[in-house]
Amino acid sequence: MSESGFRVLVVDDERPIRRFLHTALSAQGYSVFEAVNGQQALIMAAAERPEVIILDLGLPDLDGVEVTRQIREWTLTPILILSVREQESDKVAALDAGADDYLTKPFGIGELTARLRVALRRSVQAPAGAALEFGDLSIDLGRRLVTVGGREAALTPTEYELLRLLAQHPGKVLTQRQLLQKVWGEAYTAEAHLLRVNMSNLRRKIEPDPTRPRYLLTEPGIGYRLKLQDE
Repeated sequence: MSESGFRVLVVDDERPIRRFLHTALSAQGYSVFEAVNGQQALIMAAAERPEVIILDLGLPDLDGVEVTRQIREWTLTPILILSVREQESDKVAALDAGADDYLTKPFGIGELTARLRVALRRSVQAPAGAALEFGDLSIDLGRRLVTVGGREAALTPTEYELLRLLAQHPGKVLTQRQLLQKVWGEAYTAEAHLLRVNMSNLRRKIEPDPTRPRYLLTEPGIGYRLKLQDE
């Protein structure tokens, strides 16, 4: 994917960080806009319509989680969190609010741009009836048919729904709460064992080696993601 012309909104109250990102991303062809606080970020996200947003959590007015939540009320623009906060609880809160990825400071520009490319690829939503391909794994959304190496995988409705959700957000971590809420409902968001059992069964049906997953990856303490073929 060429980065030429993609619009990036950088939200950070530290001027050296903004200047570094502006210089590094501009050199790779991105058009970069800057915001210094949460309110300005909300205004610029609506006015500039960036293709991706890089957002710090520790802003002087609104917390980045709240900024994410408000942006998610009207757009699915990919949001990459860039923060010094390392606790799992902070990552889960940001991802539950709708962030697409989370990178901890300090960071390398190579890793950051790789994450941006993944986020931009994900932002192109597949049509409702599309067939999605992940190596030997094929998911035909129109026919609700899953095949591995050309052979049909007999999934339960719950297993299929879990796989469909992950496939429609390839590369993105979906938190345990998000998956439980979407598949079982709000009343089951604390029932992590349901998710673990179904993910284990799903892996047995689609993974060449369920003990070393190729497709369904666990983000410890956070959730699961479906690995992109070229990661």
